[in-house]
Amino acid sequence: MKKPAKMTQYAALPWRYSGARREVLLISSRDTGRWVIPKGWPIKGLSPAETAAREAFEEAGLGGEVSRKPIGAFEYGKKLGNGAVQPCRVEVFALEQQVQHPQWPEQGQRRLQWFSVPEAAEAVDEPQLKTIIRKLG
Repeated sequence: MKKPAKMTQYAALPWRYSGARREVLLISSRDTGRWVIPKGWPIKGLSPAETAAREAFEEAGLGGEVSRKPIGAFEYGKKLGNGAVQPCRVEVFALEQQVQHPQWPEQGQRRLQWFSVPEAAEAVDEPQLKTIIRKLG
């Protein structure tokens, strides 16, 4: 049986300073409720960094300055509606939060929580994402 091709997604790793410490925003996934970062499929007409920034707005209502280049990448298996698992590679872009919009497309569908860098690294499941978050600190 042929393995499905690995698909690419783009993600934002939102961060801010709270006093002297850096914090990371995590959001809950809609299906399992586990802690993740805003991510999605490529959007026609947008660069990978712009796609990551769009996902941060749609999923968490955030706006800010996004890195031009990815700060890392991780892999995971996305569960599809038909029960299949799609292998995905996610390129992660840092997004310095500058605004929290009062309304956004997925408002009310997810929980949002700011974590210290060590707490955020512990809260996510993917080992490679844990490493990316720790490097941000």
